[in-house]
Amino acid sequence: MDLVNAFIQPLQAAAQAVRVENLVIRGFVDRVQARLYRPAAQEENKARLPAVLYFHGGGFVAGTLDDAEVPARYIAEHAHVAVLSVAYSLAPTRPFPAAPEDAYAASVWLLENAKKLKLDPECIAVAGDDAGGNIAAALALIARDRNAPEIVAQVLIGPMLDPSMTKLGDADRLRSDLKPETCADCYSKYLPRTQERLHPYASPLESRRLRGLPPALMLTAECDVLHKEGEQYAAALINAGVPTQVQRFNVRHAELHEHTPLLEEAADFLRRHLHNSHNN
Repeated sequence: MDLVNAFIQPLQAAAQAVRVENLVIRGFVDRVQARLYRPAAQEENKARLPAVLYFHGGGFVAGTLDDAEVPARYIAEHAHVAVLSVAYSLAPTRPFPAAPEDAYAASVWLLENAKKLKLDPECIAVAGDDAGGNIAAALALIARDRNAPEIVAQVLIGPMLDPSMTKLGDADRLRSDLKPETCADCYSKYLPRTQERLHPYASPLESRRLRGLPPALMLTAECDVLHKEGEQYAAALINAGVPTQVQRFNVRHAELHEHTPLLEEAADFLRRHLHNSHNN
Protein backbone atom coordinates (compact mmCIF):
# COMPACT_ATOMS: atom_id res chain seq x y z
CA MET A 1 0.00 0.00 0.00
CA ASP A 2 2.86 2.40 0.78
CA LEU A 3 4.26 1.84 -2.71
CA VAL A 4 0.85 2.51 -4.27
CA ASN A 5 0.46 5.73 -2.27
CA ALA A 6 3.97 6.83 -3.20
CA PHE A 7 2.96 6.53 -6.86
CA ILE A 8 -0.58 7.95 -6.64
CA GLN A 9 -0.02 10.91 -4.32
CA PRO A 10 2.27 12.88 -6.71
CA LEU A 11 -0.26 12.32 -9.51
CA GLN A 12 -3.09 13.58 -7.31
CA ALA A 13 -1.06 16.62 -6.29
CA ALA A 14 -0.29 17.42 -9.94
CA ALA A 15 -3.97 17.08 -10.86
CA GLN A 16 -5.01 19.41 -8.03
CA ALA A 17 -2.41 22.02 -9.02
CA VAL A 18 -4.21 22.81 -12.27
CA ARG A 19 -7.90 23.45 -12.97
CA VAL A 20 -9.23 22.30 -16.35
CA GLU A 21 -12.27 23.50 -18.27
CA ASN A 22 -13.57 21.97 -21.52
CA LEU A 23 -14.80 24.52 -24.07
CA VAL A 24 -16.23 24.82 -27.56
CA ILE A 25 -14.97 27.89 -29.40
CA ARG A 26 -15.31 29.52 -32.79
CA GLY A 27 -13.10 28.05 -35.53
CA PHE A 28 -12.41 28.84 -39.18
CA VAL A 29 -15.26 26.73 -40.61
CA ASP A 30 -16.74 24.83 -37.66
CA ARG A 31 -16.72 25.29 -33.93
CA VAL A 32 -13.79 23.43 -32.37
CA GLN A 33 -13.10 21.76 -29.04
CA ALA A 34 -10.66 23.44 -26.67
CA ARG A 35 -9.42 22.91 -23.13
CA LEU A 36 -8.38 25.68 -20.75
CA TYR A 37 -5.80 24.93 -18.05
CA ARG A 38 -5.04 27.38 -15.27
CA PRO A 39 -2.96 27.06 -12.09
CA ALA A 40 -5.21 26.48 -9.09
CA ALA A 41 -3.05 28.79 -7.00
CA GLN A 42 -4.15 31.70 -9.19
CA GLU A 43 -7.89 31.19 -8.65
CA GLU A 44 -8.14 33.76 -5.85
CA ASN A 45 -5.71 36.17 -7.49
CA LYS A 46 -7.43 39.04 -9.27
CA ALA A 47 -4.46 39.69 -11.55
CA ARG A 48 -4.91 38.64 -15.16
CA LEU A 49 -2.90 35.63 -16.26
CA PRO A 50 -0.67 35.48 -19.32
CA ALA A 51 -1.90 32.83 -21.78
CA VAL A 52 -0.40 30.19 -24.07
CA LEU A 53 -2.18 28.74 -27.09
CA TYR A 54 -1.06 25.10 -27.42
CA PHE A 55 -1.46 22.88 -30.51
CA HIS A 56 -1.17 19.08 -30.30
CA GLY A 57 0.77 16.81 -32.65
CA GLY A 58 -0.48 14.13 -35.00
CA GLY A 59 0.94 14.97 -38.41
CA PHE A 60 -1.99 17.22 -39.39
CA VAL A 61 -4.22 14.15 -39.77
CA ALA A 62 -4.61 12.84 -36.22
CA GLY A 63 -4.35 13.82 -32.57
CA THR A 64 -6.72 15.14 -29.91
CA LEU A 65 -6.71 17.41 -26.90
CA ASP A 66 -5.70 14.41 -24.81
CA ASP A 67 -2.38 14.26 -26.68
CA ALA A 68 -1.54 17.71 -25.34
CA GLU A 69 -2.58 16.94 -21.76
CA VAL A 70 0.92 16.49 -20.33
CA PRO A 71 2.61 19.58 -21.84
CA ALA A 72 -0.44 21.82 -21.36
CA ARG A 73 -0.83 20.86 -17.72
CA TYR A 74 2.90 21.14 -17.04
CA ILE A 75 3.21 24.58 -18.66
CA ALA A 76 0.16 25.91 -16.80
CA GLU A 77 1.53 24.79 -13.45
CA HIS A 78 5.21 25.60 -13.87
CA ALA A 79 5.08 28.72 -16.03
CA HIS A 80 2.17 30.10 -13.96
CA VAL A 81 0.06 30.83 -17.04
CA ALA A 82 -3.26 29.80 -18.53
CA VAL A 83 -3.00 27.34 -21.43
CA LEU A 84 -5.68 27.07 -24.11
CA SER A 85 -5.23 23.76 -25.93
CA VAL A 86 -7.01 23.80 -29.30
CA ALA A 87 -8.34 20.84 -31.32
CA TYR A 88 -7.80 22.36 -34.75
CA SER A 89 -9.25 20.91 -37.97
CA LEU A 90 -7.60 17.78 -39.35
CA ALA A 91 -6.86 16.66 -42.89
CA PRO A 92 -7.94 15.15 -45.20
CA THR A 93 -11.45 16.28 -44.19
CA ARG A 94 -10.20 19.84 -43.61
CA PRO A 95 -6.89 20.39 -45.44
CA PHE A 96 -4.77 23.56 -45.37
CA PRO A 97 -5.51 26.36 -44.55
CA ALA A 98 -8.15 25.17 -42.06
CA ALA A 99 -5.70 24.30 -39.25
CA PRO A 100 -3.73 27.57 -39.09
CA GLU A 101 -6.94 29.53 -39.63
CA ASP A 102 -8.50 27.66 -36.68
CA ALA A 103 -5.44 28.68 -34.68
CA TYR A 104 -5.92 32.30 -35.67
CA ALA A 105 -9.65 32.12 -34.85
CA ALA A 106 -8.73 30.70 -31.43
CA SER A 107 -6.34 33.59 -30.82
CA VAL A 108 -9.07 36.11 -31.71
CA TRP A 109 -11.55 34.27 -29.47
CA LEU A 110 -9.02 34.39 -26.63
CA LEU A 111 -8.56 38.11 -27.17
CA GLU A 112 -12.31 38.75 -27.18
CA ASN A 113 -12.89 36.68 -24.04
CA ALA A 114 -9.77 37.70 -22.13
CA LYS A 115 -11.60 39.90 -19.62
CA LYS A 116 -14.18 37.23 -18.78
CA LEU A 117 -11.46 34.58 -18.44
CA LYS A 118 -9.20 36.91 -16.40
CA LEU A 119 -6.42 36.70 -19.00
CA ASP A 120 -4.02 39.38 -20.18
CA PRO A 121 -4.81 40.11 -23.87
CA GLU A 122 -1.39 41.72 -24.32
CA CYS A 123 0.52 38.71 -23.04
CA ILE A 124 -0.11 35.71 -25.31
CA ALA A 125 2.35 33.04 -26.48
CA VAL A 126 2.05 30.04 -28.80
CA ALA A 127 3.42 26.52 -28.49
CA GLY A 128 2.99 23.15 -30.13
CA ASP A 129 4.61 19.85 -30.99
CA ASP A 130 4.97 17.96 -34.28
CA ALA A 131 2.30 19.35 -36.64
CA GLY A 132 1.22 21.59 -33.78
CA GLY A 133 4.68 23.16 -33.87
CA ASN A 134 4.08 24.04 -37.52
CA ILE A 135 0.72 25.58 -36.62
CA ALA A 136 2.22 27.55 -33.72
CA ALA A 137 4.93 28.92 -36.04
CA ALA A 138 2.30 29.73 -38.67
CA LEU A 139 0.16 31.55 -36.12
CA ALA A 140 3.12 33.71 -35.14
CA LEU A 141 3.43 34.69 -38.82
CA ILE A 142 -0.32 35.26 -39.26
CA ALA A 143 -0.60 37.37 -36.11
CA ARG A 144 2.28 39.56 -37.27
CA ASP A 145 0.84 39.92 -40.77
CA ARG A 146 -2.69 40.75 -39.56
CA ASN A 147 -1.52 43.01 -36.72
CA ALA A 148 -3.44 41.20 -33.96
CA PRO A 149 -3.21 39.65 -31.50
CA GLU A 150 0.44 40.24 -30.73
CA ILE A 151 2.34 37.05 -29.88
CA VAL A 152 4.97 37.51 -27.18
CA ALA A 153 6.86 34.20 -27.57
CA GLN A 154 6.78 30.89 -29.46
CA VAL A 155 7.85 27.39 -28.37
CA LEU A 156 8.26 24.86 -31.18
CA ILE A 157 8.67 21.21 -30.14
CA GLY A 158 9.92 18.88 -32.88
CA PRO A 159 7.96 20.84 -35.49
CA MET A 160 7.11 19.67 -39.02
CA LEU A 161 8.19 22.74 -41.00
CA ASP A 162 9.21 21.55 -44.48
CA PRO A 163 6.54 19.96 -46.71
CA SER A 164 9.13 19.75 -49.51
CA MET A 165 10.92 17.20 -47.30
CA THR A 166 14.28 18.28 -48.70
CA LYS A 167 15.76 18.88 -45.26
CA LEU A 168 14.84 15.62 -43.53
CA GLY A 169 17.59 13.79 -41.72
CA ASP A 170 18.65 10.20 -42.44
CA ALA A 171 16.13 8.01 -40.60
CA ASP A 172 18.42 4.97 -40.34
CA ARG A 173 21.47 6.89 -39.15
CA LEU A 174 19.41 8.80 -36.60
CA ARG A 175 17.47 5.71 -35.50
CA SER A 176 14.39 7.87 -35.96
CA ASP A 177 11.00 6.60 -34.87
CA LEU A 178 9.40 8.99 -37.37
CA LYS A 179 9.90 7.83 -40.97
CA PRO A 180 9.96 9.91 -44.17
CA GLU A 181 7.13 7.80 -45.58
CA THR A 182 4.91 8.86 -42.68
CA CYS A 183 5.75 12.53 -43.23
CA ALA A 184 5.04 12.22 -46.96
CA ASP A 185 1.64 10.64 -46.33
CA CYS A 186 0.69 13.34 -43.82
CA TYR A 187 1.74 16.19 -46.10
CA SER A 188 -0.11 14.68 -49.07
CA LYS A 189 -3.35 14.81 -47.08
CA TYR A 190 -2.74 18.19 -45.48
CA LEU A 191 -1.49 19.89 -48.66
CA PRO A 192 -3.21 18.13 -51.60
CA ARG A 193 -2.39 21.04 -53.92
CA THR A 194 1.34 21.03 -54.62
CA GLN A 195 1.66 24.82 -54.90
CA GLU A 196 0.48 25.23 -51.30
CA ARG A 197 3.65 23.55 -50.06
CA LEU A 198 5.50 26.81 -50.61
CA HIS A 199 3.01 28.95 -48.69
CA PRO A 200 4.71 30.35 -45.55
CA TYR A 201 1.71 29.47 -43.39
CA ALA A 202 2.08 25.83 -44.51
CA SER A 203 5.88 25.84 -44.62
CA PRO A 204 7.33 28.46 -42.27
CA LEU A 205 10.78 27.32 -43.36
CA GLU A 206 10.02 28.75 -46.83
CA SER A 207 9.18 32.20 -45.50
CA ARG A 208 11.52 35.02 -46.50
CA ARG A 209 9.82 37.42 -44.11
CA LEU A 210 10.84 36.42 -40.60
CA ARG A 211 11.62 39.82 -39.14
CA GLY A 212 9.30 40.99 -36.42
CA LEU A 213 8.44 37.52 -35.16
CA PRO A 214 8.40 36.84 -31.40
CA PRO A 215 11.33 35.27 -29.55
CA ALA A 216 11.48 31.54 -30.17
CA LEU A 217 12.51 28.38 -28.36
CA MET A 218 13.26 25.46 -30.69
CA LEU A 219 13.29 22.05 -28.98
CA THR A 220 14.30 19.02 -31.05
CA ALA A 221 15.05 15.31 -30.66
CA GLU A 222 18.34 13.64 -31.50
CA CYS A 223 16.63 10.51 -32.86
CA ASP A 224 14.32 12.34 -35.23
CA VAL A 225 14.40 13.08 -38.96
CA LEU A 226 12.84 16.48 -38.18
CA HIS A 227 15.59 17.98 -36.04
CA LYS A 228 17.54 19.28 -39.04
CA GLU A 229 14.66 21.37 -40.41
CA GLY A 230 13.75 22.65 -36.96
CA GLU A 231 17.27 23.82 -36.31
CA GLN A 232 17.51 25.36 -39.80
CA TYR A 233 14.37 27.37 -39.04
CA ALA A 234 15.94 28.49 -35.77
CA ALA A 235 19.03 29.61 -37.69
CA ALA A 236 16.84 31.52 -40.15
CA LEU A 237 15.08 33.26 -37.25
CA ILE A 238 18.42 34.23 -35.74
CA ASN A 239 19.61 35.60 -39.10
CA ALA A 240 16.41 37.67 -39.26
CA GLY A 241 17.17 39.20 -35.86
CA VAL A 242 14.64 37.13 -33.88
CA PRO A 243 15.97 36.15 -30.41
CA THR A 244 16.03 32.35 -30.60
CA GLN A 245 17.21 29.52 -28.37
CA VAL A 246 17.81 25.96 -29.56
CA GLN A 247 18.15 22.77 -27.56
CA ARG A 248 18.30 19.17 -28.74
CA PHE A 249 17.41 16.26 -26.44
CA ASN A 250 18.65 12.69 -26.71
CA VAL A 251 15.19 11.17 -27.17
CA ARG A 252 12.93 10.04 -30.01
CA HIS A 253 10.36 12.22 -31.75
CA ALA A 254 7.36 10.65 -30.00
CA GLU A 255 8.91 11.21 -26.57
CA LEU A 256 9.62 14.91 -26.98
CA HIS A 257 6.35 16.49 -25.86
CA GLU A 258 6.29 14.56 -22.56
CA HIS A 259 10.03 14.70 -21.81
CA THR A 260 10.34 16.41 -18.43
CA PRO A 261 13.69 18.19 -19.03
CA LEU A 262 12.20 19.63 -22.24
CA LEU A 263 9.05 20.75 -20.46
CA GLU A 264 11.20 22.43 -17.81
CA GLU A 265 12.98 24.42 -20.54
CA ALA A 266 9.68 25.33 -22.20
CA ALA A 267 8.07 26.44 -18.93
CA ASP A 268 11.12 28.50 -17.94
CA PHE A 269 11.24 30.23 -21.34
CA LEU A 270 7.52 31.03 -21.26
CA ARG A 271 7.63 32.19 -17.64
CA ARG A 272 10.49 34.60 -18.38
CA HIS A 273 8.97 36.05 -21.54
CA LEU A 274 5.35 36.18 -20.45
CA HIS A 275 5.82 37.44 -16.94
CA ASN A 276 8.46 40.00 -17.95
CA SER A 277 6.01 41.29 -20.55
CA HIS A 278 3.20 41.08 -17.97
CA ASN A 279 5.17 43.25 -15.52
CA ASN A 280 6.36 45.88 -18.02
